Amino acid sequence: MRLAKPFIDVGVQTNQRASMLSFWGQTVGLEFEELLKVGGGTHQLRHQCNGSVFKLNHLRAPLQGLPKTGYQGLILAEDSVDEPVSMMDPDGNRVTLVPQGYDGIDQIAIELSVRSLAVHHQFLTEVLALEQISDRCYLWGETRLYVSEDVSQGYCDVMQGLGYRYLTAQVFDVDYEHGRALSLGATEGRGVVTLGETARISFIQDPDGNWIELSQRASLTGPLPS
Repeated sequence: MRLAKPFIDVGVQTNQRASMLSFWGQTVGLEFEELLKVGGGTHQLRHQCNGSVFKLNHLRAPLQGLPKTGYQGLILAEDSVDEPVSMMDPDGNRVTLVPQGYDGIDQIAIELSVRSLAVHHQFLTEVLALEQISDRCYLWGETRLYVSEDVSQGYCDVMQGLGYRYLTAQVFDVDYEHGRALSLGATEGRGVVTLGETARISFIQDPDGNWIELSQRASLTGPLPS
């Protein structure tokens, strides 16, 4: 997978706009970037996150009671802490601040719980072409993915719901990467679509149903194909 940006973005969904904005902006200290109206009663409040984009999606539709994904937590490298500090946001999402370089984390890391390490290892190394750097850690650009096995995790292929819902990889050619992923066994979440002159995107799903967005963003790759 040829990345147009070496950092993976994180998408979270909430019904609590004000309290979540306060937590992530003031308590965690992420810098607000812009608000995008993405349709369907959703406002995406984008924040800078060590080179990644933290996408705080506020949905008008109620999200309570929908199943949770395998995305369990977010780890941020932060100069202001001397040891790991874990917190929960107003929706109960775990975020951990760690010193720069802690366990090799200089940017961000994502915690993923899966039903089978063996099945996910094949998906991560063959479909996403990630580099395995330890028995439970994979490198995706400069973003780390920590994977743990939990047979009770369950399968969740629902995009909407509270919490961490999807990851975004910025690529140079979304049509190629989407087709390649499907040919190697990924499940299609949504086919490739063009969003004006801004981006061309698609979604695939991992073996547990977790959503991964592939995005070809014009600001990173140049004009989109016609």
